[in-house]
Amino acid sequence: MAEFDAISKHLIQTYPDDFASFTLGREDVEVLAVIDTEQLTVEAHQTDSLIRVRMDDEEVLVHNEFQTTDSTNPPMPRRMAGYIGHAIRQYGLPIYSNVIYLRPDAGRRDPGYYVQERSGYPIAIHYRVIRLIEIEGEHVLESGQSGLIPFTPLMKPPEGMVSDAWLQQCIHTARTRRIARTYRADYLAGMVALSELVYESETISGIIFKEGIMDLIRESSLFQSLTQQSREEAREEGLEQGLEQGLEQGLEQGVRQRAIEDILEVLEIRFDMPETHPLSARIATIDDLQHLKQLLRAAVQVPNLEAFQRVLDA
Repeated sequence: MAEFDAISKHLIQTYPDDFASFTLGREDVEVLAVIDTEQLTVEAHQTDSLIRVRMDDEEVLVHNEFQTTDSTNPPMPRRMAGYIGHAIRQYGLPIYSNVIYLRPDAGRRDPGYYVQERSGYPIAIHYRVIRLIEIEGEHVLESGQSGLIPFTPLMKPPEGMVSDAWLQQCIHTARTRRIARTYRADYLAGMVALSELVYESETISGIIFKEGIMDLIRESSLFQSLTQQSREEAREEGLEQGLEQGLEQGLEQGVRQRAIEDILEVLEIRFDMPETHPLSARIATIDDLQHLKQLLRAAVQVPNLEAFQRVLDA
């Protein structure tokens, strides 16, 4: 799950104040530095994030470890004990450690502590378990904590809202935020990638098409970094297959298919056009996304099926 680790680290490095306030549960925190965790390794595994902050006139460390699934080898308490002990040895500062679980079913059995109960040698190391599915996502959207917004599709939706509608609300909020285009592009690229942990690709592609954000996502430095990372990993494994092109083509194919389905559905609802109608086969062969967008608008606006056919023939 290196892709999701990279996204999480990128967002923390860009918005450390938001993550420090979120995990500590308070706003009166001054971020002093984001520590380069490349230098902090425990058995060749580096911690996800260390932020040095000032809180109550004291310097402390905020440690965030991101998990997509439950850690079993070794169990999460053992891993966290290693990370925390290493950070204490390295920096000698109080440390506030958190495990942030991304998938809804992950982290349920994490006790939040490592304990050794031996006579004369007791050890107790505690950390906080944060399961995103238990966080009220709408509150985060409204709070405007920039670094957390890409994670909102993984959070708890409003009462009574179905998951697909929640994802669309999150993406729409990210798309319409009044921030620089480059930041918005990274927002959306991160959000779309993280959404793959929970949502079907067809659902994500359909919302991308409706919101018209594919080109913006391609502009994102985060998207380019991820595709570059994937390319390098594939090269190391001897799998040079042009991953960036494959990723874009796969996403565009999903968007194209959803657009075709939307056009056919509109024609069926408005003009009772059956699946066996010759127009269905013609529409299904169209590759140009821009053309499909024009046809979808026409399907909604034209007075009858004959008028739609004239648009298609044009």
